[in-house]
Amino acid sequence: MKITDTAYIRWIIFTVATILIVYFLPRKNGREFSYETNRPWAYSLLTAPFDIPVYLDSIRAAQVRDSLEQRFEPVYFRDNNIEKTALSQFAALLNTSQNLELSPLERNNLLAMVRKVYETGIVEAGTYSDISSGKLPSIRVIHDNVALSIPTSKYRSARKAYAHIDSMLHDRRYTHALSACGLAEMLVPNVLLDSAETRRLHNELMQRAMAPVGVIQQGERIIDRGDIVTPQLFTILRTYEDISSKRGGGKSGEFYYPIAGQCLYVILLLAALYGYLYFFRPDYYNSRRILVMIMLVITALVLFAFGMSRVFISGIYLVPFAILPVVFVIFLDTRTALFAHIITVLLTTLTSSFPLEFVFLQFLAGVAAIDSLKELTRRSQLIRTAVVVFCTYAVAYVAVELLHTGNIEKLSLRMFGFLGINSVFVSFAYVVIFLIEKMFGFISKVTLVELSDINNPVLRELSEECPGTFQHSMAVSNLASAAAHRLGANVQLVRAGALYHDIGKIDNPAFFTENQHGVNPHDALDPVQSARIVIGHVTDGLKRAEKAKLPDKIREFIREHHGAGKARYFYNTWCNAHPGETPDEAAFTYPGPNPASKETSILMMADAVEAASRSLPDHTPESIAALVNKIIDSQVNDGLHDNSPLSFRDVKIIKEIFTARLRTMFHSRISYPEIVKPATPETTAQKSEQQ
Repeated sequence: MKITDTAYIRWIIFTVATILIVYFLPRKNGREFSYETNRPWAYSLLTAPFDIPVYLDSIRAAQVRDSLEQRFEPVYFRDNNIEKTALSQFAALLNTSQNLELSPLERNNLLAMVRKVYETGIVEAGTYSDISSGKLPSIRVIHDNVALSIPTSKYRSARKAYAHIDSMLHDRRYTHALSACGLAEMLVPNVLLDSAETRRLHNELMQRAMAPVGVIQQGERIIDRGDIVTPQLFTILRTYEDISSKRGGGKSGEFYYPIAGQCLYVILLLAALYGYLYFFRPDYYNSRRILVMIMLVITALVLFAFGMSRVFISGIYLVPFAILPVVFVIFLDTRTALFAHIITVLLTTLTSSFPLEFVFLQFLAGVAAIDSLKELTRRSQLIRTAVVVFCTYAVAYVAVELLHTGNIEKLSLRMFGFLGINSVFVSFAYVVIFLIEKMFGFISKVTLVELSDINNPVLRELSEECPGTFQHSMAVSNLASAAAHRLGANVQLVRAGALYHDIGKIDNPAFFTENQHGVNPHDALDPVQSARIVIGHVTDGLKRAEKAKLPDKIREFIREHHGAGKARYFYNTWCNAHPGETPDEAAFTYPGPNPASKETSILMMADAVEAASRSLPDHTPESIAALVNKIIDSQVNDGLHDNSPLSFRDVKIIKEIFTARLRTMFHSRISYPEIVKPATPETTAQKSEQQ
């Protein structure tokens, strides 16, 4: 068996998905539980296997910390050396300056004022700002190993100290002396922050505040089933789990058995998905492209859910699980979408704190998404789906809360916010759809609707360069889509494919009958040359489709709308001109391949029937029916539809629809009567004179 075989690839995908999911699945050691504040305890009675210290819960702890922060006094110290140095420098300058016009007594008074300012205390600008704003009403000073609390109301910054001295002096001689001695540069803080001691005392204070306030002794009850997990109990449970994890120990099976259970759990769910595809959708099961897409979307969504559950508390409710059924409804079918959604939700349930509630909410959201989006043809439908999903989430959440707590006041606005964000993410499903289209070559109905717009550059060029071909394509589109609708085929795909199937004729429009105006260039060519030009419109169309980046599904219509049939007109012409000679079959045969889907088979029939119907001398019901039967039977007899899943019953229905549609298209119109004006005396007299 080669590695490229579908069966081999199928089980490689299965194995890789299982390994990824199990590897990233959050681990539990048997002592951990899933719980949330203000929610009921979902497990049996839990007793303390050892002494558990009781700490303040997060809310009370935060309140205590805030209170201590507000009352905490930082530690400062007075640097006497700074004061002595500044005073000695100022005294020296004051006594040695000759032009100060101050007596010795006045100079001593000025020096005493500076000394008094230093004794009061000079602090840094940032500290003074805190003092002024009231944030620092007092500080702590260590004196003889005793902490003293000192008010800060008298402390000044260097600028304020200079302004204070200047305000007390009313003689300009003093002002001149201060400036001449450079007192503004000498005034520096002498009361400084002791950072190391402040940090040490702060840490000690916080540690004492966060010390245990009690203890749960070994064997004492912690919590029982149905008890509400209060903030205090939440803190106790966290402490219990931390101590349990630090103690470790236990048997090796306590680690390996849970992993084995997780592997078995994931394998069974993925096997159930494979079983569904094998028995009910073998076309999906045998398609590597579809199977890879299904497993990739499921695995990616599950891994994303694991990550969100680790980052946020209840983060799993932020994951837009409804995107999966939306994507699968668009590219696959509703039944597969619902089944895959259930499998994905069950795979993710292992990380949920409340599995039953989680499954209930996600199941209803998936059903709502599927029901609201039967067929996506406009982006605005995703907005409607997002709104429906949010409403479903909200009602389901209210139902669960009332069931568990019996109190509507317990509803969490945070949870509503999570569900709202989840629903907003669902509205961005179009981005996921676009990526899947590019990665796997699928095509959504939104894309088909966009391609069917006749203002598309390729179709606009077709209408301008080949108006006859454009009208032919429009008529074929109407015929083929009517048949596709009756047979349950993809109507929008047929409609879009019919519009583009003849874009190769843009390169040589005059060589096709519908674009000719009395002059036929084939009259001057050999049948072989003519056949080569006509057959070439398939290759030219594929080149143009590649340049325009049309999806592969649309290119199939260009490639298969003639299949491996013959350019019958030129083939017969050559045979008539060369009786007794053997023609070169390849020169008159289209490159193919033959149609392999209902949609391309329907287009081949519609293309041939619509073109031939224009050559009928009269369009009676009988002649139209005979033409339809002749052309379609000829294609079937030539084996052009052997690879198509159409049944004989389908072919019969197609004939009936084409006949009815063509009769409507070519119905005869009645001639409109002219208005006969009533005779007047004047006209009667004129007629008499003429006679």
